[in-house]
Amino acid sequence: MARRTLLKIQDRQDLFEIPTDEDSLIRHYTLSAADRLEIELRRRKHNQFGFAVQLCLMRYPGRPLMPNEILPEAMLNYVAEQIGSAPGLFDLYARREETRRDHIGQLLRYLGMRSATAEDRRAALVAGIETAATTDKGPPIAKAMIATFRERMALLPGVNIIERMGLAARAISRRRAEAALIADFDPEKLQALDNLLVVDPAIGQTRFHWLRSAPEAPAAGNLAGLTERIAFLRTLEIDPRLQARIPSGRWEQMVREGDAIPAWLAADFNASRRRATIVAQIIKLGQKLTDDAVMMFIKLMGRLFSQANNRKKQRHMGARLETSKALRLFLDTIEALQAADDTDADPMKTLDRRVGWHRLLQVKPGLEAMVKNSDESPLMMAAEQHATVRKYAGAFLQTFTFHSRRRHDPLLAAISTLKLLYAEGRRVLPDRVPVGHLGKSEREQICEHGKPDRRLYEIATLAHLRDRLNSRDVWVEGSRSFRPIDEHLMPKPAFVALKEEDKLGLGVQSDGAAWLAEMAQMMDFNLKRLAWRARYGKLEGVRIENGTLIVTPRVSDIPAAADSLNAEISGMYPLVEVPDLLREVHEWTGFADQFTHVRTGDAPQNVAAMLAGVLADGTNLGPKRMAGASKGISAHQIGWMRSFHARSETYRAAQASVTDAHTRHPHSQLWGDGTTASSDGQFFRASDRAAKLGDINLHYGSEPGTKFYSGLSDQYGYFSILPISPTESEAVYVLDGLFDHDTILEIEELFTDTGGASDHVFALFALIGKRFAPRLRNIKDRKLHTFEKADAYPGLANHIGAPINTALILDHWDDLLHLAASITTRTVAPSTILKRLSASSKSSDLAKALREIGRIERTLFMIEWYSSAPLRRRCQAGLNKGEAAHKLKRAVFFHERGEIRDRSFDSQAFRASGLNLVVSAIVHWNTVYLGRATAHLRRLGRNIDNELLKHVSPLSWEHINLTGIYSWDTEQQMAEGFRPLRLPGSLLRAA
Repeated sequence: MARRTLLKIQDRQDLFEIPTDEDSLIRHYTLSAADRLEIELRRRKHNQFGFAVQLCLMRYPGRPLMPNEILPEAMLNYVAEQIGSAPGLFDLYARREETRRDHIGQLLRYLGMRSATAEDRRAALVAGIETAATTDKGPPIAKAMIATFRERMALLPGVNIIERMGLAARAISRRRAEAALIADFDPEKLQALDNLLVVDPAIGQTRFHWLRSAPEAPAAGNLAGLTERIAFLRTLEIDPRLQARIPSGRWEQMVREGDAIPAWLAADFNASRRRATIVAQIIKLGQKLTDDAVMMFIKLMGRLFSQANNRKKQRHMGARLETSKALRLFLDTIEALQAADDTDADPMKTLDRRVGWHRLLQVKPGLEAMVKNSDESPLMMAAEQHATVRKYAGAFLQTFTFHSRRRHDPLLAAISTLKLLYAEGRRVLPDRVPVGHLGKSEREQICEHGKPDRRLYEIATLAHLRDRLNSRDVWVEGSRSFRPIDEHLMPKPAFVALKEEDKLGLGVQSDGAAWLAEMAQMMDFNLKRLAWRARYGKLEGVRIENGTLIVTPRVSDIPAAADSLNAEISGMYPLVEVPDLLREVHEWTGFADQFTHVRTGDAPQNVAAMLAGVLADGTNLGPKRMAGASKGISAHQIGWMRSFHARSETYRAAQASVTDAHTRHPHSQLWGDGTTASSDGQFFRASDRAAKLGDINLHYGSEPGTKFYSGLSDQYGYFSILPISPTESEAVYVLDGLFDHDTILEIEELFTDTGGASDHVFALFALIGKRFAPRLRNIKDRKLHTFEKADAYPGLANHIGAPINTALILDHWDDLLHLAASITTRTVAPSTILKRLSASSKSSDLAKALREIGRIERTLFMIEWYSSAPLRRRCQAGLNKGEAAHKLKRAVFFHERGEIRDRSFDSQAFRASGLNLVVSAIVHWNTVYLGRATAHLRRLGRNIDNELLKHVSPLSWEHINLTGIYSWDTEQQMAEGFRPLRLPGSLLRAA
């Protein structure tokens, strides 16, 4: 078994190697006058030089010179220059070991340092334990211990000693956290925890597995199953506040480990670790199951009304023949009455003769039924399914405690009434029930016959509960997602402190009035300039018709020569199997090493199995089928790698490793500088069990599915991806990708299509200091919002909308800054905020204030869109890159006809992350060989302009074999580490 390590090779280099960059040399190795005087006390030049070098090393990194150690040339040159010595003299130093040791003793006295004692090691170990309480990562633990040695003026022990101390510190911190969680448990409760890992005959499995395998598809029985599990968790009497006993970093690590560990393996742990793991999982499951149950209730209620509307439509469709007959009879009646009027005949006699009075009387009951059906409200239609709702409503209401911002909220009173009815088993409502939460029409329907109708009252109350939960006006005790918006934001005292110190780092001033004055002045100038340019025809690609600005559709400006060059270079790529491609990219970037073990932090020992697991996700093949299609790798090996090494944070780190290498590649600079990006969603159909969870968006057809929403830099480097519901607005997730990545990319401008745009998004981009540039559909129909009255800009009268409500912005300026600061500090995901602000049918004042800022920013952007053809071209080019990359994703995600069959969000996230990673590896591999092919053509004398080359994309895949039997152990003999290019006959002769 390999020795456990705390630090990776790169971590060791960063912490202990001698720096060679100019800034570090100046900071650490600049000698003072006293230093030079002490150095000159040595008699010989080479001893002076060696003494100076040892002095520098003992200051930083904090160790003496090792015997026969070879030092970086940059460091020797820098020290030699300061003392007027020749760097080559260092080779003569310390030929006598006694000289080196004597100088160490003299330097210890001069620097006031000493060799590390047992007391120093204990202090360093304590520092390591304190740091390990918040993180399991090796570098912070090692840094804390190194800092302690330096503070105590002690020489650093060997690297291996520090690493062993760090491992011990981490182990001690883990044991202390485990003990803290279960410190107050009596023997009976501890035994109850152990019993969770024993098979319960009543359910045929362990309760631990039963709790973690809760159903996810929205159904009445599944919601009842969730409430049953929550009720069981409460019988264990585990206080969620136990989580506060240990730091958040240690808590999250315990949860991660518990998520990855199956029940059978947890049973083999020592008692303390086993029980602490179970406690952490119980607290986490309590929150998760609560969130899942509330979300399932929201979906079930939404489906109830959707089905009601569908039934109404079907009834209308089924009555088409009767409707047609009734309309024909009505037309005949009108014609008969018209004829009677024209001839001054008796209308009733004419009607009886031409239509027949008896026919009209016969059709009357049918018409009354048709009118009644067409007037039937959605509430009445939904109430037809009351029997289904009763299967889960009582258990759901009785399981949870609901809270509201409003004092004496009538909705909570209504919920209490329904809870009491279910608890007592009564089916009839009392004569007086809370109705303040209901609308006027709902109250009239419910009390139509004088006494409230139980079915209608319950359905209406549950519908209002659904809406209020969605907007978080009502929240659930014990939930993480369904809680007040304030609890998602950074603590108010922390925000106030940052504001007072002017460290918010936002894109707007702290003074709202000053910002508004600046925006008003800028908008007034830009609007007047736009009107003048429109009037005199000085807008490129924009014309004015009947007072309306119309943007001329843009024609592609890609040269024809770029297509032929793209085909030529793509034909030069070497033929490659996808396993070989992944392995080669790993050798270049080390991305597979980022999939660290959930507990030890070690890199995967079986890299081939790890790569196979990534490809299984990326191709939609799945671990079992991937094992069947692979040589020398079993399903168990792939499953083990996925269970203990594949997590959202390790996928993110691996993605960053590939994207960073791609960003640094010289050829990538031709496509952009990495400061702009585009984001877009790609729809994938769902089938089998996943279809029950998938939502239907008629824009993509009548089949359920999911979307992968991803961000792509201008250099074709992916930096984020997230599975979302196809019915959700993409605008909610636009900002998430900018904060949920670990790459070196600094995105300053983001392009999206219309689906990613909203006034709230415009506002948040402005507040955090980034630029939002969406391609807006039907931009001519969107209004410009101004500070001045519309008549101030007569040339743009058709485009001017409602004025900006500056008072609302000023009233909530601090709250808006608090919101933005919470996003930039990553306290909350932007999508969490945007969902809350857009969910309520009656927007909060904060949402309205944010919308007003969005209107200002959208107006300024639209003015620039009309005025700047380069902006329109840049946006279109960015979006074209994303759309072209979608084709490559379709080609890679080929198995199961490219349909999603995973039910859980985590599994779908793995699919999305694997797809992003595989596509990123292909793009980087293509970029490397694109650069080599270009260099080869230029060596042959071809003049290839970079302006033409930037239109050649790295998105081709015809040279990559994505299917077949995957071989992971083949060794390729490649000269200089690269495959030979495919050269046509003419190129071979020229070469």
